[in-house]
Amino acid sequence: MKFLLIMHNNPLVWDALTDEERQEVMSGHGPFMETVRASGELVGTVALADPARSAVVRVRGGVPAVTDGPYLEAKEFLGGYYLVECDSRERALELAALIPDARVEGLGVEVRPVIFDGTAGG
Repeated sequence: MKFLLIMHNNPLVWDALTDEERQEVMSGHGPFMETVRASGELVGTVALADPARSAVVRVRGGVPAVTDGPYLEAKEFLGGYYLVECDSRERALELAALIPDARVEGLGVEVRPVIFDGTAGG
């Protein structure tokens, strides 16, 4: 089964951390990636740029309209994710608990089953 382990970011929470706490979170991703690579459970991962660097495309009347900024104005935003393939939801929850963001008060890791991924095996 494939699961998306989704890391949401909240700038208010992140900015309230000390430099040492932020570094601990960032450097903690290396050991996590080593763990899921070694187990063969990592399918892929991405970290996303700040939403201020995004653009939104909407087609109205057949004409694309592009606006700068995030799709939604919200205090939290998608910061990145890990796509994992593991035997069960329980294992996906165990993996999510290993992601350093899950240890930060005010943050968490959303675990969502993948129902279609566009690959031959998915």
